[in-house]
Amino acid sequence: MLKKLILENWKSFRYAELPLDPLTVLIGTNASGKSNVVEALEFLQRIARGEDVKTALAGDKMLPAIRGGVEWAAHKPENKFSLKASVQLKDSDIDYIYNIEVATQPLARILENSILTQEYKNNNQNYVDSYYLYKLTYGYSLSQNKTIPMKLEFLDEESGESDNNITQILEAIQNIFILNPIPSKMRDYSHLSETLESDSSNIAGVIAALTDEQKAQVESTLSEYIKYLPEGDIKKVWAEKVGRFRNDAMLYCQEEWKPGEITEIDARSMSDGTLRFLAILTALLTRPEGSQIVIEEIDNGLHPSRAALLVKILKEIGSKRNIDILLTTHNPALLDAFGSEIVPFVVVAHRDSETGESKLTLLEDIENLPLLLASGTLGRLATKGAIEKSLSNQK
Repeated sequence: MLKKLILENWKSFRYAELPLDPLTVLIGTNASGKSNVVEALEFLQRIARGEDVKTALAGDKMLPAIRGGVEWAAHKPENKFSLKASVQLKDSDIDYIYNIEVATQPLARILENSILTQEYKNNNQNYVDSYYLYKLTYGYSLSQNKTIPMKLEFLDEESGESDNNITQILEAIQNIFILNPIPSKMRDYSHLSETLESDSSNIAGVIAALTDEQKAQVESTLSEYIKYLPEGDIKKVWAEKVGRFRNDAMLYCQEEWKPGEITEIDARSMSDGTLRFLAILTALLTRPEGSQIVIEEIDNGLHPSRAALLVKILKEIGSKRNIDILLTTHNPALLDAFGSEIVPFVVVAHRDSETGESKLTLLEDIENLPLLLASGTLGRLATKGAIEKSLSNQK
């Protein structure tokens, strides 16, 4: 599982650390750096998946660009950045650090791609050992006119164990999933698929392609939670194979707006909020166990009165399927729905008033937090801007 993200000279950040727990909530005002954090995780996932650095940043026909592309990836006036993700394998007391260092000028290229270990003594923060599992450095080949791997170092004697660990670490990075549902794309027919797309455009195809047992279980869970979302009552949600060759699928539901009157509709008639809610549920139910799901503005299109329902599914399904969740939100109703127990897992993105660079601060590290919470709920403090004001005064 991912335990921490470290950003150095990435976009608006000079240096910042983001602890990652089973449920982490990232808050902050507009342009504070929240989206830059999400894009750092997306970039790491793309690189671990095998994309070259230019495509990972600038995109291509199939892959959307990260905002700003290559030009704005490094914190100005720097021309390189590094990202690190701390990964802890199951039943291990060692932290593995996946590290990538990238130059953006004069051409986008990887300088180093490595995995190292950091072993703690007695579970405290004092490292007793640190070494590379592998370290791959890169250089520019004039004859080939491209960046190529130049030197590969394995510094761990137990190569067999290292190979297995490297595979698991890379899988943890590859399993980062950035969820950004786009309802307009979810309304179309979709091909049968094994993996949910980031925009959830193939949600029907993913559900319909499951085995009969998995499909029945997922549809039952979707139906159980979705019935509490609308003003009326959604009785059932399911996906169905369609077309002559049964290679496509459509999403359907049964609605009851008047007692005893059942209406069947497909995704083309479902509301944006309903589709986004179904996308979140489907991601939680179909992503591999042990995945990291990242959701920006998770409550977009959701009525404030349904915030508690969203919190319920995040906690219940995330815990049951061992899926870690990082979400960003501006919604005071959602913050209040989490209750005081979420305070240790809230991180505030904010701008330094002197340097203008983005910072990440644990909510519980704010000096006058007890006084703030005594004056109002977390949602109310966010609405009033009291948290950012306290951080500005905390020098």
